[in-house]
Amino acid sequence: MSLPIILAHGALGSFDELIFLGVAVIFFVMMGISWVKSRNAPPEFEEKPQDSAQTAESPDHIKLE
Repeated sequence: MSLPIILAHGALGSFDELIFLGVAVIFFVMMGISWVKSRNAPPEFEEKPQDSAQTAESPDHIKLE
């Protein structure tokens, strides 16, 4: 009994399926690892949040009364 060719069909025959599924499994494992790492990492902001005291003293801003 031979494996049905569903995902890949090339010169390697049934080994194409195994190679294709192996690459897909490796991709999903790497994506899962990067997702877990990003969920546990603190967020990185492009700019640091400023305090209200710094914005009031800044020469670029005018304090409204």
